[in-house]
Amino acid sequence: MNTAVKANTQVTQSAPTEAELVERARALIPMLKEKAADVEKARMVPAETIEAFVNSGFFKILQPAQFGGWQMSPSVFYKVLMELGRGCPNSAWNMMILGIHQWEFGGLDPQAGQDVWGKDDSVLVASSYPPFGKVEEVEGGYLLNGRWRTSSGCDHGSWAFLGGMRKDKDGKPVDRCSFLVSRENYEILDDWHTFGLAGTGSKSLIVTDAFVPYHRMHSLIDYQHSDRPANFLFPFNQVFFAAVSAVIVGMAQGGIDEYIEQMKVRQNTTGDGAAALSPYVKDRLGNAVVRVRTARARLLQMIQDSHEYVDRGELVPNHERVHHMLDIARVGRECEEAVLLLFKATSARGIFLENPMQRILRDVIAASNHITQNADDTAGMLGGYLLGQEIPPMVFGLDPVSIEDQA
Repeated sequence: MNTAVKANTQVTQSAPTEAELVERARALIPMLKEKAADVEKARMVPAETIEAFVNSGFFKILQPAQFGGWQMSPSVFYKVLMELGRGCPNSAWNMMILGIHQWEFGGLDPQAGQDVWGKDDSVLVASSYPPFGKVEEVEGGYLLNGRWRTSSGCDHGSWAFLGGMRKDKDGKPVDRCSFLVSRENYEILDDWHTFGLAGTGSKSLIVTDAFVPYHRMHSLIDYQHSDRPANFLFPFNQVFFAAVSAVIVGMAQGGIDEYIEQMKVRQNTTGDGAAALSPYVKDRLGNAVVRVRTARARLLQMIQDSHEYVDRGELVPNHERVHHMLDIARVGRECEEAVLLLFKATSARGIFLENPMQRILRDVIAASNHITQNADDTAGMLGGYLLGQEIPPMVFGLDPVSIEDQA
């Protein structure tokens, strides 16, 4: 991180309000829109954009106070992402990935945070949570080897959280974990060539014999009570999955913004007046707006419902969590539907690469393919749970979960 960024972070140490942070994000939208096409072509977010996010204080929103952060509610982070996504989906996606990990440190051994931020609390951390590689327990910790794919924004990170299965002596998975690896222990493979979210720079990380001490590892699914502050008592999958949904809400709102801008001035090719007079142009807009507003409201209500538990020092019960997971996963589908509704009304003009609508559509489709947006399996999980069937282990905990457990 350059000196200018460090100097600016010193100025922004005192915590701003939620409204101030949201306004800072909104003020960046014109710049992000201007750079969006170039970000896609470069297949990565420029350092200048990451610096703008640093200078705005966005990476401190979830960062523990003991490491220079503001440890605010995840809802603040989500609202910032919803604004940034309107400007550039790829840049907002990087902000989401590189900014959510600060929350993760709230449940880790403090030594892990000291390892990363002991000398510079602006250091960023990338990730790849799917258990792609091999994890072997050795004396004092774990040895990691393999290729971890889709590490968004990895060019800007000095560390990375990598997912892996912890197994027993018979090779049976007993826990799904996150392992914190230093940049010295992995190489970046530029294999990110996609039709959507191309600018996120989600390349692969090649890891060879990376040693991870015990204090840099934690379970992603073993949701247990602790004395950590309330804002770190949320379940990991809820906080992370909902952050993905928040970015998608922003992307879809960006599609609405662009559609309104284009349709206000567009004239019909038949010469019979403004396109905005068409009932179909108006109908599609209204139906897109209600889909995105509904997704946004549900997402924020979900985290507010969870606050009622964590603010009392309690864990979010499984009965709530299983509903929340579908609240989160449905966002991608609804936002995808909203942008597609609008895109179809742009007709042939919408397919030109110079038209931002086609890029927004591609980015929303790609984002909605993220595993966190799997509404099919998640709906089935909720339905089965309500009908008395068990949620399998390794989802909400190390053991199966059933509705009878809530009795």
